[in-house]
Amino acid sequence: MLQQVNGHSSGPAAPGGKALGEDLQEFLGQEAPLHLLDDLTKVNPVTLETVLRCLQARYMADTFYTNAGCTLVALNPFKPVPQLYSPDLMKEYHAAPQPQKLKPHIFMVGEQTYRNVKSLIEPVNQSIVVSGESGAGKTWTSRCLMKFYAVVAASPTSWESHKIAERIEQRILNSNPVMEAFGNACTLRNNNSSRFGKFIQLQMNRAHQMTGAAVQTYLLEKTRVACQASSERNFHIFYQICKGASADERLQWHLPKGAAFSWLPNPDRTLEEDCFEVTRKAMLHLGIDTPTQNNIFKVLAGLLHLGNVRFADCEDEAQPCQLMDNARGFVRTSASLLWLPEDPLLETLRIRTIRAGRQQQVFRKPCSLAECDTRRDCLAKLIYARLFDWLVSVINSSIYAAPDSWTTFIGLLDVYGFESFPDNSLEQLCINYANEKLQQHFVAHYLRAQQEEYALEGLEWSFVNYQDNQTCLDLIEGSPISICSLLNEECRLNRPSSAAQLQTRIESALAGSPRLGHDKLSREPSFIVVHYAGPVRYHTAGLVEKNKDPVPPELTRLLQQSQDPLLKVLFPTDPEEKPQEEPSGKSRTPVLTVVSKFKASLEQLLQVLHSTTPHYIRCIKPNSKGQAQTFLREEVLSQLEACGLVETIHISAAGFPIRVSHRNFVERYALLRWPRPRTAPGPQSSSLNEGRPERSPQAEEATLQPLLQDILRTLPALPGAAATSGSSVQATPVTVHCGRTKVFMTDSTLELLERRRAQVLEQCARCIQTGWRRHRHRKQERQRRAAVLMQAAIRSWLTRKHVQRLHVAATVIKRAWQKWRIRMAFLASKELDGVEEKHLFQTPRSPSSFPLPQAQSWLPGAIIRLWPLGLVLANAAVGVHGFQRKLVVWACLQLPTSSPRSYSVQTAQEQDGVASIRALPQGSIKFHCRKSPLRYADICPEPSSDSVTGFNQILLERHRLGDV
Repeated sequence: MLQQVNGHSSGPAAPGGKALGEDLQEFLGQEAPLHLLDDLTKVNPVTLETVLRCLQARYMADTFYTNAGCTLVALNPFKPVPQLYSPDLMKEYHAAPQPQKLKPHIFMVGEQTYRNVKSLIEPVNQSIVVSGESGAGKTWTSRCLMKFYAVVAASPTSWESHKIAERIEQRILNSNPVMEAFGNACTLRNNNSSRFGKFIQLQMNRAHQMTGAAVQTYLLEKTRVACQASSERNFHIFYQICKGASADERLQWHLPKGAAFSWLPNPDRTLEEDCFEVTRKAMLHLGIDTPTQNNIFKVLAGLLHLGNVRFADCEDEAQPCQLMDNARGFVRTSASLLWLPEDPLLETLRIRTIRAGRQQQVFRKPCSLAECDTRRDCLAKLIYARLFDWLVSVINSSIYAAPDSWTTFIGLLDVYGFESFPDNSLEQLCINYANEKLQQHFVAHYLRAQQEEYALEGLEWSFVNYQDNQTCLDLIEGSPISICSLLNEECRLNRPSSAAQLQTRIESALAGSPRLGHDKLSREPSFIVVHYAGPVRYHTAGLVEKNKDPVPPELTRLLQQSQDPLLKVLFPTDPEEKPQEEPSGKSRTPVLTVVSKFKASLEQLLQVLHSTTPHYIRCIKPNSKGQAQTFLREEVLSQLEACGLVETIHISAAGFPIRVSHRNFVERYALLRWPRPRTAPGPQSSSLNEGRPERSPQAEEATLQPLLQDILRTLPALPGAAATSGSSVQATPVTVHCGRTKVFMTDSTLELLERRRAQVLEQCARCIQTGWRRHRHRKQERQRRAAVLMQAAIRSWLTRKHVQRLHVAATVIKRAWQKWRIRMAFLASKELDGVEEKHLFQTPRSPSSFPLPQAQSWLPGAIIRLWPLGLVLANAAVGVHGFQRKLVVWACLQLPTSSPRSYSVQTAQEQDGVASIRALPQGSIKFHCRKSPLRYADICPEPSSDSVTGFNQILLERHRLGDV
């Protein structure tokens, strides 16, 4: 079933040689579309020749990235291509709904890892392994990936968090130029070769924003400080301070222009990395202030002057070696820059202190010329190694994030590439050993483990042959005997041995290894290790000493006496370090060698890689001269063979890179069954969620199988989606397969499942939003209706209370008015009786007046006369007060004016000759009417037929009563 996918032969069932040759000729004859093949799994047939021709066509068309299944092949362009790494292109890959459909790029790998972190598919943590030879572009690739993550992993919501995220990203990016300046150098194969390995852990919080980072370094090549091969250079920082220092700084650091230093070869060669200002700005952003920077550069200048100290051999072994010409001045300058006393410095370099006997007696022995040079180099390497470690700690402290502030990480592994020089020593052995371990990780994780897992899970699989480098690793690190164990044993025995003896011992102990060779024509003692990338010859001279990496205790004590602030931090006077530096003769503690420390750090690194989802970027070097548009087929072919690219393409074309356990698959994609009717009963789902420990694996699988089938039926576009263990699919490429315990699928199937899952989640979110809005609207409507009812009830109650108060008030007023009216009527009638009688007899009648009928009773007459009085008093309540009010009452009652205790009152009518107030009005009439608040105030009592009319004449005066 899986022996051939897309026409790719993947096992013993490959076609015959004749058919393969015809296919190869047909493929190679299509020159035009070769550069359009962005995935090498589309190449048919897959051979080294076809892959090489495809890569060459794409490289000449300025297309430098090509997919090779699970691996991205990156060709070094050896020229600047700014539009290929612009921020706009980063955002394009980040915003693309399907980045796999875009052109192959390192940004596509970065976006895939970032989305894997967001999807929370186990293992959540991601890692990118950037491998390749020295000069293939690994450092540049890692740098671009860090810039990509700094752009896409920064989406804070608030301005304050944006500032914090921007500062963290800037510090992470600024760590690159500092570490490259102090850890990279120009070699024969690469102008910016990393002389140390680093694993950068980009830490992200629950919102998938970058909150911090951590840098871990491996095996700095500190021997480069004091020893550089021909046509190579020292670390970049030494050239930067010599070329970029100002005049005052040169005077302060004793670095005059044109000065020659033995540890600074090829100073006239100018590189792009010799930019001093970039390094200083980056250090400033990392929190290293200017005085501390000057202190660092002053110490580095002291190391350069220390390298010019030369010793002359002395004939008398009892006397220390003498200094050569001009060496005294360099010792003085170096001591002043390092703030060390000159005489103790010179004495430490030339005289060795030995402790022997039970009493630990101290003996002083002059050193030979070679020993003096070794101690001088050891002093420089010790200072530089401590300085590099201190810089790494400063970088980590500036970009550090608290453990509770981040949950996931993406790791970037940038290690030194495979190296093979004319003279290879312990450094190259460790570097190539690290590359062997990473290659083994790729082989174990992808080539071997996947195929074995396919067989265990019941997939019909034909194994693909691949190059396994386990035998080479057994030769280097195997147990019980290997190259590393032999070197460590020589260091532990601490016995004198020559390079020839070490070569003989290695060859005799490891003669049965197929990866060990010997160059019979070589005059120097050496041995050959056949690595996955090719054979390398290692010289045995100096291997044991470099593995010991001895630091004389007197050198450490000398540096602890320094008054320099930086050296005080690098070499504290800690009594706990004394047993490590100066072990006694009785101590049996094993010596911690360079190989042992490097092996332990590699094991820790591989443990981290095994706990993550790895992604691989294979950097290919088109030519060894670093020329653009130059593709040397022989060099590229050897790199393709070494990394096993063809086997990777075969397995990627026919395999399933995505593997998820049944339980995790159901837990993540069970919601795809939501729009469909559930085939499994409810108790099964509940038991799955509860995860009862007493359930057997067989019962659990029986429960999960119907759920898996139901989920896979939601993918109608994949006819082979529902294939289970033991089922077969004919004539259709299988994109998903259910094994015994895991579900295997391709990237396209995973993408489809994730897209369907996102759609279902969106539908669920819309349903939740709709239900919540409906609930909120109904609740608001109920609250509105309740408020209206409450308001209506309260208004009704208030109105009733108000009406009741008004009714009570009206009743009180009515009763008071009735009482007052009756009382006034009674009083008025009583007074009118006496007044009328007097008026009739004492006052002559006016012509306009006439007597009342005698038959009429006195009470109706009083009421008729008092009715205008009530009207006047009601309308004059505001404007008439006091005396005027009394005049009105007297005028209405027609009181006699002859009374001695009364006032004479004349009305306007009498002044105008009117004899009675009942006369018709003359002149203009002004109505001073005002509506009474009483209910019956405006109702006039009906007079009798013989009653007198004109009672309102009292209101028709033309003049105000105040003028009377």
